[in-house]
Amino acid sequence: MSVKAKSRDQIIIRTSIIGIAANIFLAGFKAFVGILSNSIAIVLDAVNNLSDALSSVITIVGTKLAGRAPDKKHPLGYGRIEYLSAAIISVIVLYAGVTSFTESVRKIIHPETPDYSAITLVIVAAGVLVKILLGRYVKATGEKVESDSLVASGSDALNDSIISASTLVAALLYIKAGWSLEAWLGAVISIVIIKSGLEMLRDTISQILGERIDKDISVAVKQLVSSFPEVNGAYDLFLHTYGPEKTIGSVHIEIPDTMTAYEIDTLERRIQREVFAKLGIILAGISIYSVNSLDPEITRIKDHVNELVFAHPGVLQTHGFYVNAEDKIMNMDIVIDFAQKNGTEIFGRIVNDLKEAYPDYDVQVTLDADVSD
Repeated sequence: MSVKAKSRDQIIIRTSIIGIAANIFLAGFKAFVGILSNSIAIVLDAVNNLSDALSSVITIVGTKLAGRAPDKKHPLGYGRIEYLSAAIISVIVLYAGVTSFTESVRKIIHPETPDYSAITLVIVAAGVLVKILLGRYVKATGEKVESDSLVASGSDALNDSIISASTLVAALLYIKAGWSLEAWLGAVISIVIIKSGLEMLRDTISQILGERIDKDISVAVKQLVSSFPEVNGAYDLFLHTYGPEKTIGSVHIEIPDTMTAYEIDTLERRIQREVFAKLGIILAGISIYSVNSLDPEITRIKDHVNELVFAHPGVLQTHGFYVNAEDKIMNMDIVIDFAQKNGTEIFGRIVNDLKEAYPDYDVQVTLDADVSD
C-alpha cells in the first residue's frame, strides 16, 4: 500500500472514530431524556444516532478490508469493498427508518402524553449543533479523500440535525400551545430517514453497476493523449475503478499508417507514462487505428463519407476511418447518441448509404457505444 493510501485510510478511520464517539454520546443522552419525557421522537432520534455509530464502525471495517494487498485471487486489490460498505450503511439507514415508522404509527394509534423540561430542550438543542458540526466535518473529509462511506455518513448526520431540530420545535409547540405532535413527527422523521436510505442505496448500486466516466476526467485523458504529435485523436476510452486510488483503462488512438512497430511501441509507452504521471490513471491497453497519410484522394473520400454519415440524426462521432485502396476495403466506427431509441435502424441506414455511394468497396462499419465524452 502506498504512503498516500495509508494516509487516506488513517484519515477515514480517525474521522469514523470521532463519529462513533459523538453518536454514542448523543444517543445515550437522548435516550435518557426521551424516556424521562416520554417522547417517542427523541427516543427515535437516539436510535438514529446509534445507527450512525454502527455506520461508522462499518466504514472502519470496510476501509481496513479495502486496504488489503492484492493477491492471486484479486490481483487488482480490494478497493471496491468500500462500495459494499456504503451499500451496507444505506441498508442500515433504511432499516432504521422502517422500524421507526412502525413505532411511530403505533404511537399514533395509542398516544402517550410527553413531559418536557428545560434540560430536555437544552440537550436536544445541543444535539442539533453537534450533528451540524459533525455532519459538515465528516462529509467534507469524505469528499476530500474520495470516501463514499464517509460522504454517506456525513450527509446522514446533516439530515439528523434537521430531524433533531424538528423534535425541538415539537417540544416547544407542546409547551406553548399544548399540541402533542410527537407521534406524527416521528412518522415524518421516519419517512425522511427512509428516503435518505433509498437515495444512498440507489447511488451506491449505480456505482457498483458502473457509471459513465466523469466528463472532466474523460476530456483530460483524451486531451493529454491527443497532445502527442503522432496522435490524430483519442477514442473509445474505458476506465474501471478499483477503489478511489486505482483507475485502470484503455483507449484507441489514430496514428499515421507509416509508423513502424517500434515507433508505435515507443509512443504507447510514452503515453502510458505521461497519463499515469499527470492523472494517476493506468492505461493498460492502447489500441490503434491507422490513418491514411499518403493519398489525398482518400482524404476526399473521408470528407464525403462524413457528409453522408452526419446527415443522419443522432450521430456523435466517426473515427478509425481507413481505406485499403488495393483490396477495396473501407473501415470506420460510428458513435450514435443513446438518446436515439432507434439507433440500430439509423446505423443500418448509414451502412446502406455508404454501400450505395461506394459499391466497389467492402464497407465495414462498427457501431460503437457512447461510453465517454
